[in-house]
Amino acid sequence: MAKEFARAFYDGMPWRRCRKAYIADRIAIDGGLCEKCHERLGYMVHHKIPLSPDNINDPLISLNHDNLEYECKQCHDREEGHFIQRSKIQDRCTFDDEGNPIPIQRKEE
Repeated sequence: MAKEFARAFYDGMPWRRCRKAYIADRIAIDGGLCEKCHERLGYMVHHKIPLSPDNINDPLISLNHDNLEYECKQCHDREEGHFIQRSKIQDRCTFDDEGNPIPIQRKEE
């Protein structure tokens, strides 16, 4: 999900056109494979230089194809700041064979 400062940018037509053109270029080059692993199809257009409040209005950063990569979800989630590590999230329940929730018993620390 986009950070609050970038929400209007990602909803705007300049980004939508840029993203669409970049994906079309990648499809023409290699069928749209992930630029990191080259194993799965791309899913997200990623900024190599992350957008910030200071650079989001600079088209050389925000709309420049040289600053973009087409990545599969797995590779994109490995990028710093794009994925909450599962190990840091505590499950509230698990599920039995029939799909019914089972509360997890936690040890008192």
